[in-house]
Amino acid sequence: MIDLLAYEKELYSEGIEYIAGTDEAGRGPLAGPVVAAAVILPKNTIILGVNDSKQLTEKKREELFDIINEKALAVGVAFVDNEKIDEINILEASRLAMMEAIKKLKIKPEYVLSDAMKMNIDVPVKPIIKGDALSESIAAASIIAKVTRDRYMDEMDLKYPNYGFKKHKGYPTKDHIEAIKKYGITPIHRKTFKPIKTMLIEQLEFDF
Repeated sequence: MIDLLAYEKELYSEGIEYIAGTDEAGRGPLAGPVVAAAVILPKNTIILGVNDSKQLTEKKREELFDIINEKALAVGVAFVDNEKIDEINILEASRLAMMEAIKKLKIKPEYVLSDAMKMNIDVPVKPIIKGDALSESIAAASIIAKVTRDRYMDEMDLKYPNYGFKKHKGYPTKDHIEAIKKYGITPIHRKTFKPIKTMLIEQLEFDF
């Protein structure tokens, strides 16, 4: 069984107390923002059920979202919208969102554990591949980011009801792609992502 506090315990043993885990949600969708969260939990805190948000049901994520916010010493959340994603690419947008989430923490972390993301910030950062399944702090951040983004996409479903955002959250499902072909792109779609980019190029060629 994986000890989700293994990375944190190593840092605690070095006298480091304020450890932020950070992760993002929304790299793959064709629409909407990328959302990052940063979470500082009290020393040696284990929240039963916390894991990579993708491994949890929506109901469980919602339950844990409230528990994490209640128990955490600090939580920071940041959005980077689709226009910025198109401008700087999704990797850099994810990095930016994580750095902004860290800045929003009311307690400055002494160390950051990230889900595989290198960052040039003024505290040490340890990128951990699949960190959301290996670190309590990162897993907690993944849940906050995922629930926050899903709630935002539920709002976008009300604003753009033809696209099914409440169901697929902007991911490139067959139904979503068919809706784009039928109704066109919305202001929250990412224009540099395929197949939207291809559709726009074809439209330009047709207009020409």
